[in-house]
Amino acid sequence: MPNGRSYDEVYAGFSWQIPDRFNIAQAICDRHVGGNRLALICETADGAATEWTFERLQEQSRRLANAFAALGIVRGDRIGILLPQCPEALITHLAAYRLGAIALPLFTLFGPEALEYRLNDSGAQVVVSNTAGIAKLLALDGQLDADPILIGTEDRLDGRVLGWTPLIDAASPDQAMADMAAEDPALIVYTSGTTGNPKGVLHAHRMLLGHLPGVELPHEFFPQPGDRMWTPADWAWAGGLMDVLLPSLFHGIPVLAKRFAKFDPEEAFALLARHGIRNAFMPPTALKMMRQVANPARHAYALRSLASGGERLGDEMLAWGRETFGMTINEFYGQTEANLTVANCASLMPLREGSMGRALPGHVLEVVDDGGNPLPPGEAGTIAVRAPDPVFFLRYWNKAEATADKFRQGWLLTGDTGRRDADGYFWFHGRNDDLIMSGGYRIGPTEIEDCLMHHPAVAIAAIVGVPDRVRGEVVKAFIVPRGDVNPDDALRGEIQDFVKSRLSGHEYPRLIEFRESLPMTITGKIRRKDLRDEAAAR
Repeated sequence: MPNGRSYDEVYAGFSWQIPDRFNIAQAICDRHVGGNRLALICETADGAATEWTFERLQEQSRRLANAFAALGIVRGDRIGILLPQCPEALITHLAAYRLGAIALPLFTLFGPEALEYRLNDSGAQVVVSNTAGIAKLLALDGQLDADPILIGTEDRLDGRVLGWTPLIDAASPDQAMADMAAEDPALIVYTSGTTGNPKGVLHAHRMLLGHLPGVELPHEFFPQPGDRMWTPADWAWAGGLMDVLLPSLFHGIPVLAKRFAKFDPEEAFALLARHGIRNAFMPPTALKMMRQVANPARHAYALRSLASGGERLGDEMLAWGRETFGMTINEFYGQTEANLTVANCASLMPLREGSMGRALPGHVLEVVDDGGNPLPPGEAGTIAVRAPDPVFFLRYWNKAEATADKFRQGWLLTGDTGRRDADGYFWFHGRNDDLIMSGGYRIGPTEIEDCLMHHPAVAIAAIVGVPDRVRGEVVKAFIVPRGDVNPDDALRGEIQDFVKSRLSGHEYPRLIEFRESLPMTITGKIRRKDLRDEAAAR
């Protein structure tokens, strides 16, 4: 990322440098070996912390790669990683890349059906997991198309499971890394299933290089001396893996591994202070929970940069971020197939209310119509990214038709609606299937949700369209109230008037339902589809 005094100067001065041969393991580990540099800090549930150098990661991942090879794993085979944030998860990623195999991160909270679907779809040959995960996998014996080799990191063995420690100890620390083309497959990340069955998104080794501008700019020209990164987002997802772990290690910046069994906003503030975290990626749901912590400044945190993405924050949350952290939260945008393509950088360009920023250096974006034709500034359409682009996925696993449908006239169609202004700032409206058609109006949920977040009684809100005989659809709000609020009919009327007076008479929620919680994807996004289906069924 070139230095510059303006966005235009930085954008114009950037150019991709993608080598023909590139292996992620070399880029994030081996090239930093020498001098015992810190790579990973792992804090366990009881608060004990251990440190891992690049040397130690190299030695352990070489041994594991040799152990995989002795088990018959070869280039192109899929290696499942059913682990929380921990050293073994990173070591397994490195070992897979060393062999030229394909890493398959799996979320630890997956139930049996989710695991069965992904293991069958990917054809995973081996899965590495802890005791809890191994129990889930053993329960699937006989239900999978082919039972994978199971490796237990906690060495509680039976006849079906191999032990991590015996495999590592018996393997050689010398290993010849696979010579990989930058375009060779490295990773399958399954989508969160917001709009249907999850799809396996196959990425090449060069996807890491494609992600770098999207980390460097919203983290205020990352890296800087003393930087240290953490996210509560699981490494099984693009947010934790591609936005934090891999890019940070590429730059030699230490990463904190700490996965809460259940996100604790109070402990999140304490954790930032305890480990001197300077850079963090916090999903919007986590920030909304942290907002409810009283007097967080009693924790001596000192962030240099804070980024967020996945759902729009809104100006109320941004104002809270400035008050709480003394900085602007830089929002970014992307999706598993084409991650980190738009972002804000408060030190480089003025923010515009509600905008998720401008195209990141190296990426070209437009808003297009259904035919893939760019639309004039201000007009709503589908956000699209110009192909080719190093951050793009290779294809959907086993879904050639869905891959072809993702592209039109040289554009990757994100499936998200939005608009851009004449200066290139983008506004996110919602998923295409989140649009509400009410009385001839096209209504996006995000603006209404942002408005609701300004109301003092609202903790979290989701907007969907529900069937209506007269208007086709009407706007319905699902609201989680703050803990000290009595959710009654008077509050419903007050909230409706609140939206009417700030937005428009056609956008206010005609229906409001109070809830203790809302359905979320495992990446922390509100599952509006579930709410729509539930409301329609009624």
